[in-house]
Amino acid sequence: MSPREDAAPNAAPTTAPTTASGGRRRPQLTGRAAVLAVVVCAIAVSLAYPIREYITQRRNIAELEQQRSQLLAEIKVLDDRRRQLADPAYKDRLARERLFYCEPGMTCHVVMGDEPAKDAKAAPERQVAAPPWYQTLWESVEAADTGKGRKAIGGR
Repeated sequence: MSPREDAAPNAAPTTAPTTASGGRRRPQLTGRAAVLAVVVCAIAVSLAYPIREYITQRRNIAELEQQRSQLLAEIKVLDDRRRQLADPAYKDRLARERLFYCEPGMTCHVVMGDEPAKDAKAAPERQVAAPPWYQTLWESVEAADTGKGRKAIGGR
């Protein structure tokens, strides 16, 4: 008989544990899986910095494009202003309005000494408010007591 047949039928087998299918149970982490995990981690670590730099550069490019569009808009405004100042009619109008220039053959009048017109936005001058009635009454009593008050004219 073979050594297996001699063993007791209820005795535990001395070999490696088996699976339900009857084969040997494989370890959870094989050598190939460990090597694959190390390779995947190495690739992830080696790509982390370049990806971070890529994202940073894209952000910088977006900011520079926005700045460029703002500068182009400012250039357009300044170019329009340059064209406007190159127009002789505009220069003449500015000279008349700001510097009070008068071209030959024109009759110009400058009014001096008048106060400039007040803006509607300017606050109106505050008038002195009348004192309260009791203050006026008391002042009249004091004036009558000292004899320095005004005499009433008329027979009210």
